Amino acid sequence: MDAYEQLRELLDASPTGAPASPAFDKILKLLFTPEEAGLAIHLTLFPKPLVKIAADAGQDANRAERLLDAMADKAVIFCMEKGQEKYYNLLPTIPGLFEFPLMNGTTNPTLEELGRLWDDYHREALGASFAGNPTPIVRVIPVEQSLDENTRVHPYEEIYALIEAADYIGLAQCACRVSIKACDKPTEVCLIFGTPARFLVKRGFAREIGRMEARAVLDRAEASGLVHTSTNSYGKPSFICNCCPCCCTILTCRTRLGLTQAFSPSAFEARIDEETCTGCGVCTEERCPVKAIAINDFIAHVDTTACIGCGLCATACPPQAITMVRRAQPCEVPLTTQELGVKVLTEKGKLERYINQSNM
Repeated sequence: MDAYEQLRELLDASPTGAPASPAFDKILKLLFTPEEAGLAIHLTLFPKPLVKIAADAGQDANRAERLLDAMADKAVIFCMEKGQEKYYNLLPTIPGLFEFPLMNGTTNPTLEELGRLWDDYHREALGASFAGNPTPIVRVIPVEQSLDENTRVHPYEEIYALIEAADYIGLAQCACRVSIKACDKPTEVCLIFGTPARFLVKRGFAREIGRMEARAVLDRAEASGLVHTSTNSYGKPSFICNCCPCCCTILTCRTRLGLTQAFSPSAFEARIDEETCTGCGVCTEERCPVKAIAINDFIAHVDTTACIGCGLCATACPPQAITMVRRAQPCEVPLTTQELGVKVLTEKGKLERYINQSNM
């Protein structure tokens, strides 16, 4: 087994997975040189100290550090420091290996080829691997302005509350729209939090922003008809993506690949006031990303089984005929990201493989 296949198998132990595919073989060879791949197979999805990586690889620590830092500078592996010691780990395919190298918006032939290959891989294998089985890794969060002030909302359901809870915020380009280029929606709308944000900012793949600018990013995304998505747990999120249905991995799992468990809808659904609705069509023609609304007899009707609860229809309705109401049976949300990970890994039969990496 060559180093690239060993690397793929290590990555495949993550919740999102890295299934075998000709496209992914090419992706790994574009992201990692043969020498880098030979060292990367001594990393895991868990942080590992430099001295242990070098020892496991039988390499001089200084040489190993140079190679590892070169990979981190390309954002194809993760690096963090604790005191005087450096730790490195592999990035999962999503979010991580796909998005990070494309997040500074740089364009060159290699990155353009990467974008095409990731799109091929998404259709060939990664989309199905990423989708819930049945628990999704990400969920939709409704636009803040779509929720009535009298509606009882939990903090994890409020997009602005997630911003307020963040201790560090980075802003990056949307890797999906940068690579696919199927629409003209804004690209600098990906919010990353905490340690991953610090890593990306330090290496020039994102820029640090404050809470006010982060809120402005969310408002700009809503005005452009982008869907807020984040980690499917109560705990602090590591990201907020603002997704379109034509480019973005999360939404295209459903819109292009028909994978209904690719993400969890929000706890809300759209409801039409037929007395107020004028049948203007703004909701269905311009705002609903999943075509869950149709106009019949000059009145809008919502297919609640298809509605993802993003709230984009409600904020743009000229006669204000649409409200967001809590679902009778909202999807279960895991308490923490750790619980989410264990649940997804168990459902996909990967928990033991993942845990084993912590002992490598």
